[in-house]
Amino acid sequence: MSGPESPSGRLGGLAIYAHPRVLGMLFLGFSAGLPLLLVLGTLSFWLREAGVDRTTIGYFSWVGLAYGIKWAWSPLVDRLPLPVLSRVLGRRRAWLLASQVTIALALLGMAHTDPTQSLSHMAWFALAVAFASATQDIALDAYRIEAVEVRLQGAMAATYQAGYRVAMITAGAGVLWIAAVFDPSEATYEHAPWRIAYTVMAALMGVGILTTLIVREPRVDAARAALLAETLAREERARVWLADQGLQGVWLKLAAWLHGAVLSPFIDFVRRYRWQALLVLALIATYRISDVVMGIMANPFYVDMGYTKDEVATVAKVYGVIMTIVGAAIGGLLTARWGVMKTLFLGALLSAATNLLFVWLAGRGHDVTGLVFVVSADNLSAGIASSAFVAYLSGLTNVAYSATQYALFSSVMLLLPKFIAGFSGVVVDAHGYAFFFTGTALIGLPVLLLVWLAARARRSAAKSA
Repeated sequence: MSGPESPSGRLGGLAIYAHPRVLGMLFLGFSAGLPLLLVLGTLSFWLREAGVDRTTIGYFSWVGLAYGIKWAWSPLVDRLPLPVLSRVLGRRRAWLLASQVTIALALLGMAHTDPTQSLSHMAWFALAVAFASATQDIALDAYRIEAVEVRLQGAMAATYQAGYRVAMITAGAGVLWIAAVFDPSEATYEHAPWRIAYTVMAALMGVGILTTLIVREPRVDAARAALLAETLAREERARVWLADQGLQGVWLKLAAWLHGAVLSPFIDFVRRYRWQALLVLALIATYRISDVVMGIMANPFYVDMGYTKDEVATVAKVYGVIMTIVGAAIGGLLTARWGVMKTLFLGALLSAATNLLFVWLAGRGHDVTGLVFVVSADNLSAGIASSAFVAYLSGLTNVAYSATQYALFSSVMLLLPKFIAGFSGVVVDAHGYAFFFTGTALIGLPVLLLVWLAARARRSAAKSA
């Protein structure tokens, strides 16, 4: 076999999307994407309609911090078995199912809570959705990494993104549409339409639950099994060393678990990559910097250029999502055909270059045709870059620590871009949109150098192995 559960290692072209695991990731991606807006953007709309003040709504957004600190409990998802479920389903599917059922139940709790009557209950249910959703992300990333070989990771990322984006449309526009259908009057607030809409969303979590029950737990191939055995052997030596230091009983078990689940994933990464670990982390921290920094000012830009809400919703939020899905599919094909690093370089180049199109659009003012063209190019390149990047991150992980290491990488990915993006409004106010968009393209150029250096280091490591 060419990879875990991968009898179709010879698959090429569009046929890679027929692989059962790749196809299944479409529905698991839908399950992952559904809860996000339901506790953030869509919920804020509901709360505001219910008369909740903006300050309180702002505090509600803090439930989203669960996604940013998920690395803190990722060692538990990596190592802690769930009673009964882990024995029946396996460790990845057990955590997936537990988190998906929790999300569905918490969404039902939100649906049947009227924020005008019990805002605190709404907050607790939203927090439960966010933490369960972040836990699902941890388990799903680990499952995806372990399920197929590296050459199919781009395709897995593409179908994941497709399902994720469709879910975001469902949780955004879909919820508003359902609520509007059952709302007797736009002039007054009614809880019933929102109860129906969120109940439907809870039911749609059944897509992920059913998929988790259908797919099989990943099996580890020979190469990964050897790496896992080597890792576990080192952990056993660490346990013996701790015992020699005088630790016994529950304290020895606790110390050994903390070493294996919490410290070892970080030690393992540095041990495997040595000096290249800094290069890898620098690439992870900056790869999406052009997209993330530019994206903060995209919506204000549309407003200032005179685009209507309908135009932005249709072009940027629906058509743009479709183009991202298409780009992700292309990225998956290119990764399987060209390899990860070449596709990674192309994605970084396109992400930076397409930001310059916004400079052109800024000079045209309100131009819907121009908007369609720019959104097409920008989202297509973002989809290609995302598929390649997810495949790259997946290849960095040790199968013994899939959940913990990937959670760490995905957190590092956003720290620097999000920090810099906080100053984007200051730059636009001082220098205008054209200067800002040009700057976001330029800060993407060092990423090309980092990709080249990382590819060169990978080739050198392969030759010496």
